[in-house]
Amino acid sequence: MPAPPIWERMGILSRQSELLETQLAEARKRISELEAEVSKSANRDGLTESMLTLRAFRAQLELDVQRAHRYRRPLSVAIVDVDGFRNLNLNHGYAAGDAVLVAVAGVISQMTRSQDLACRMGGDEFAILLPETGSQGAHQVAERILIALEDVQAGPVRGVGVSIGISALCPKHTPERLLSNANMALGQARRDGGGRAAVFAGEGSAEELLDTDSAQGDVVAALASALQERDQYTGDHSESVVDVAARVGEALALDEESVSKLRTAALLHDIGKVGVPDDILHKPGPLDEREWEIMRQHPVIGERILRAIPGLGGVAKIVRHEHERWDGKGYPDGIAGDQIPIGARIILACDAYHAMTSDRPYRSAMTHTDAVAELTRNAGSQFDPNVAEALVGYLYGQRQAGAL
Repeated sequence: MPAPPIWERMGILSRQSELLETQLAEARKRISELEAEVSKSANRDGLTESMLTLRAFRAQLELDVQRAHRYRRPLSVAIVDVDGFRNLNLNHGYAAGDAVLVAVAGVISQMTRSQDLACRMGGDEFAILLPETGSQGAHQVAERILIALEDVQAGPVRGVGVSIGISALCPKHTPERLLSNANMALGQARRDGGGRAAVFAGEGSAEELLDTDSAQGDVVAALASALQERDQYTGDHSESVVDVAARVGEALALDEESVSKLRTAALLHDIGKVGVPDDILHKPGPLDEREWEIMRQHPVIGERILRAIPGLGGVAKIVRHEHERWDGKGYPDGIAGDQIPIGARIILACDAYHAMTSDRPYRSAMTHTDAVAELTRNAGSQFDPNVAEALVGYLYGQRQAGAL
């Protein structure tokens, strides 16, 4: 067979060359994509994926601090630490701990802007870089994170508490100084009981931190006093519920921080009644349906009041739900079972016992025995069975000791 003409052979070689060039270009493109993926992966935390590594974060922090100094623009850093993380791992296992870290990372990503950056610093700590943001704006971001984490579900854990330290950039601050000040503020938030944000107030020592805990205590006391002035029975009733609720919380093995939060919520669980008209609040007889509709708004009003106080987001959530029932027939949201915060479930039962055993203008008080029978009868419908059991046990002990 004669050989193909030269021009045919040249055409075949040209097409093969073009094919090779196309394949080579595709290979180069794939290599470039793989290199970008490797580079991106190297800059991302292996567990959370959405978070930068500390090394990548610090590199960007260095650049942003230089830019903020050059153009005299605001910049803040926040450090977030998961409260009680060691106990969480011990009680629920390391897989649950990892799930919590992933959930916290997700909330931080959702609550921050596209130009903000966040990293996992290691363990249970995260850092957030907030360009064009002063301390007040950073504190607002922190409050949004605190509130969002109250409802987060991570494996068997529902609701995550964190402490947050915030520092704003000042003249001549280095990235290291900025992080150090944020870390000191974080220490203050932890010492104040966690579940809150603290802002570093200025140069110098940790004593220069804003005294948010003291201010918060003053506000709580003022609100309790206002409730007492508004309605003597409601104020006295709330104070009476506090200690019983705390004892039930301890019987249910709540930690110290949760019991402290429970005490505050029990003291202020009726604070929303300051927004209820006098003719309804002080009516000597039973309320009609219209009046009940207004009265049922007081947990929502109470939540709004408490949300306005930094660090009381967790307390506000308890107050909102303290009239929810175990069977879902309560108000304002009709949630049921474990969806209801444990603090709200405890206050509902303790509140009911005190109300039943107190004289009111339209009815006489029940006996202790009848009130306990009512608690037992409604366990599993109105009340959390475990809470009702713990409360009845506490009341029995008080009765035996002659305190009731």
